[in-house]
Amino acid sequence: MPTLLRIGVSETVAYRGEFLIWMLTTTMPLVMLGLFTSVAKTGNFKEYSSADFVAYYLAILIVRNLTGSWVAWQISEEIRMGTMSMRLLRPIHPFTAIAAGHVAAIPFRAVISVPVAVILLVTSGAQSLTTDPLQLALLLPSLALSWLITFAFLFALGCLAFFVTKAMALMNLYFLLFSLLSGYLLPIPLLPHWLRVVSEYSPFRFMLSVPVELMTKAMSTTEALVLMAAQAGWAVATLGLALGLWRAGVKKFEAVGN
Repeated sequence: MPTLLRIGVSETVAYRGEFLIWMLTTTMPLVMLGLFTSVAKTGNFKEYSSADFVAYYLAILIVRNLTGSWVAWQISEEIRMGTMSMRLLRPIHPFTAIAAGHVAAIPFRAVISVPVAVILLVTSGAQSLTTDPLQLALLLPSLALSWLITFAFLFALGCLAFFVTKAMALMNLYFLLFSLLSGYLLPIPLLPHWLRVVSEYSPFRFMLSVPVELMTKAMSTTEALVLMAAQAGWAVATLGLALGLWRAGVKKFEAVGN
């Protein structure tokens, strides 16, 4: 595993241009931050003050950068090009090998985005951050589970390339659902009632919104623990989905080359 992590660091450094472009695609929360703080300047907007929006969207930026993944594109491209056959020759499961590379990139993402977001959070939205010891203690495990759910879900999407030739077309649908249901574009309580109900039970909420809720929302001990249990359940479910699709897909995989 240390070797895989070192390789992941090397790949991140080698493809720093692509890495920077990927980072720039996660700045939508800053756009929404500017929009909603303008709306809330003259008064609260549906119980959200300007400081609440600052805290929320900067927390979204932090969590998105720490838990985001591009594994679906990577898996799909390797299947399409036939280079996945090289991974099958190695004595380690591709899920583990690719996950290590993605974990290795997290510090680079944190160095770029987190300091700015933290400074702004502390100076502009500090009063909207939680001080509850339990929620703060659950934050790191929640981030880890969010990363696992996101990675496993996108790994499963990438594995669809074993079965269909245009698997990446499904990524447009994924990003639409993710943007609407995860809290990425706007807080889940601001959604229409029927969409809010769907969002609260969908895996997308547990990919992004749950750590943000722990950071910015006051909740009881029971509520926090139930939320974490549900997040752990989704982590197990998405992991099972990813590995199941992988096993089924490998049986259909064919590649030729020199």
